[in-house]
Amino acid sequence: MGILENLKPPKGATHKKKRVGRGYGTHGKTSGRGHKGQGQKGTTPPPRFEGGQTPFIRRVPKRGFRSKFPNIYQIVNLKDLNKLNFSEIDPQILWQAGLIDSKSKPVKILGDGEISRQISVRVHAISEPARKKIEQAGGKVELIKT
Repeated sequence: MGILENLKPPKGATHKKKRVGRGYGTHGKTSGRGHKGQGQKGTTPPPRFEGGQTPFIRRVPKRGFRSKFPNIYQIVNLKDLNKLNFSEIDPQILWQAGLIDSKSKPVKILGDGEISRQISVRVHAISEPARKKIEQAGGKVELIKT
C-alpha cells in the first residue's frame, strides 16, 4: 500500500455535507431557498446583473478614445545615452547595453538629462527637447520607419 492511499485531512479540517430536502427536521421542504421566486428555481442571473436597473457600466460617462493598436515605445532618456561609449546609437546597441528589453519593439528617446558629446542616433521616435539637445551638441538624429 502506498502513501497516497493513507493520506487524510487533519481532524476538524473538513465538514459533513449539508443534506437538504430530506424532510422537515433540517433544511427540508424548501432546502433553505425560501418560498417562490428566482432563487428557488435555480436560475439565478450572473453576478454582474443588477436587478433590472441600468447597469453601472452604462451609467458612468465614457470619454476619450483608446486605440486597439497603440504604439507602445521602449523609453530611453538622454542621461542613459550619455553613459554609453558609442558615437552611433541604434536599437541593437541599446539592447546590448541593457537599456531596452526587445530589439523588435520601437524605441523613443526622451529629453531627461543632458548630452555632453556628439552622437548619431537612429531610433523610431524622439521628443523635441531630446532632438534639440542632441543637435546642439553637434549630433544628428535619424528616424527609423516602423
